[in-house]
Amino acid sequence: MTEHLTFADWLGLREAADAAARAADLVEPLRTPPAGGAIRSVHDLGTGTGSMGRWLAPRLAGPQHWVLYDRDDDLLARAAAGMVTTAADGAPVTAEPCRRDISRLTAADLAAADLVTASALLDMLTAEELERIVAACAGAGVPALFMVSVVGRVRIEPADPLDDEFNAAFNAHQRRTVDGRRLLGPDAVEACVAAFTRHGVDVQVRSSDWLLGADQAALAVRWLTEWLTAAVEQRPELAAAADGYTRRRRAEAADGRLRVVVEHADLLAGAAVGSPSGPAGG
Repeated sequence: MTEHLTFADWLGLREAADAAARAADLVEPLRTPPAGGAIRSVHDLGTGTGSMGRWLAPRLAGPQHWVLYDRDDDLLARAAAGMVTTAADGAPVTAEPCRRDISRLTAADLAAADLVTASALLDMLTAEELERIVAACAGAGVPALFMVSVVGRVRIEPADPLDDEFNAAFNAHQRRTVDGRRLLGPDAVEACVAAFTRHGVDVQVRSSDWLLGADQAALAVRWLTEWLTAAVEQRPELAAAADGYTRRRRAEAADGRLRVVVEHADLLAGAAVGSPSGPAGG
């Protein structure tokens, strides 16, 4: 058995890996937006403990006001308290917690935004919820930067014959139906690109993979534990195999031999950047 880890603890454990993985080149067009505009108001969806704001705000110049959306009051309090207070040029950064169901946001709610952001969110949405969020962004004419979304592929070294079977079960779990909501899971990035395209909004996609080695052993082991737990929940017949697999992987981690690549993708919609890149998985 492993120790209990709260959602806030999990977000804290993964923050450094998320920061290292994010595609920084997608920020470049936001630094010099067209028509002499600037990013002043940022609406961060599913803010969690606020890692997106801590990463992005110091990369943008000028005063910024962040509206932090979540349905968890404790997470909102943590995010607001932990927000950075200065931008890249020393200008002030402020934060406003907002308890809302982000799937119900409209174009009117985002009308004052210069940018909509999210991190590690899309896979937890349904197709209908994602469509409403995309429609709100497109209707408001505001660019969207959605980062660190899982795409369903992992690579683990040393390789094990059970890797693919556990990953298939995990992906099926990510697509499960919860309280009548069928989650998009690893299909979310492609669904998001398709939704923006239907609204006539250009999208750029970049890889943002976690690269977990000996220096990230704690995260690698925790990720592995959660990955296997979800896989076994989806396919209980894998429980016996998971026991031995876990022992082998933990021994590899203890010896510094475990390497994990968890593939993610970032996307920027509604702002031109570099040369086009196709949807993740293409």
